[in-house]
Amino acid sequence: MKKDSKIYIAGHRGLVGSAILNNLKQKGYHNFITKTHKELDLTDQLAVANFFNAEKPDYVFLAAAKVGGIVANNTYRADFIYDNLMIQNNVIHQSHVHGVKKLLFLGSTCIYPKHCPQPMKEEYLLTDTLEYTNEPYAIAKIAGIKLCESYNIQYGTNFIAVMPTNLYGPNDNFDLEKSHVLPALIRKMHLAKLVSEHRDAEVLKDLGVHTMDEARAYLTRFGVGADQVEIWGTGTPRREFLWSEDMAEACVFLMEHRNFEDTHNSEDLEIRNTHINIGTGVDISIKELAETIKKIVGFKGDLVFNLEKPDGTMRKLTDVSKLNALGWSHQVELVEGINKVYEWYVQSKY
Repeated sequence: MKKDSKIYIAGHRGLVGSAILNNLKQKGYHNFITKTHKELDLTDQLAVANFFNAEKPDYVFLAAAKVGGIVANNTYRADFIYDNLMIQNNVIHQSHVHGVKKLLFLGSTCIYPKHCPQPMKEEYLLTDTLEYTNEPYAIAKIAGIKLCESYNIQYGTNFIAVMPTNLYGPNDNFDLEKSHVLPALIRKMHLAKLVSEHRDAEVLKDLGVHTMDEARAYLTRFGVGADQVEIWGTGTPRREFLWSEDMAEACVFLMEHRNFEDTHNSEDLEIRNTHINIGTGVDISIKELAETIKKIVGFKGDLVFNLEKPDGTMRKLTDVSKLNALGWSHQVELVEGINKVYEWYVQSKY
């Protein structure tokens, strides 16, 4: 990419897209195309075709997606598969039609089987059954990988698919119903701390309600009280977490220095598993994560594990040897990252 290349970032306001945009700005890129959902509905085929025809971007980062945690994925199953398929199909196809030089598609490590060998290598894709709670979302992301792969093989495009592990960082989703585990735990423990310290004004401001009765009723739904915070499951599942700005650095590195041909052996008769895992290669149990966040936030109450709630996949650790071999590895460790994102959350709320 050149500094004045026309770069379209789909999903520039989200956790992933905003981190990529900031990274590119820091590196001196300046010719960006960004559209909010209100300005451009990526599920609308005609609207996306008209957009690409008018703007003709040189490079595309496809970070737009409908995302959420276990509850959201399991509740809005039709929305998750439909919206993500439509977004991917429209953007990837129009990138081909309008001669985009390179596209980077972002998926998720939930594409791997529920009982996948650990750590998860790219070659384990489609070798067994998916985790039920996020199966529709995972299938959409697998389709995105195969769409990029197929267009590259048939049309000679240069589309790269990357599968980041669990991300966290500035602009994360802290909605208690729809967020992932790390931001949800940060907000839960922060609110529990405020309630325990009788900092009512801050609680009301954080939740956007008018009375503490409303606040307590809402927090009770999510197991948040002055002296305890409820956590789903046993706490034994292990998860890997990557600082969003590290993820952005990896994506920009790949866009600048690597091509589709680098993702597979050119002598293979069958080209498969060309996607690239992005992660740290290190995981932590949910219990350990919760205890770490509790210490950083300063919550003094108890952590209560609700054994009636699902654990989800027991372990999801990425094998990042392919990414490391391509020349990139992470920089920010988990404790440093949690401190950073908690500081960002407090500043953004108050």
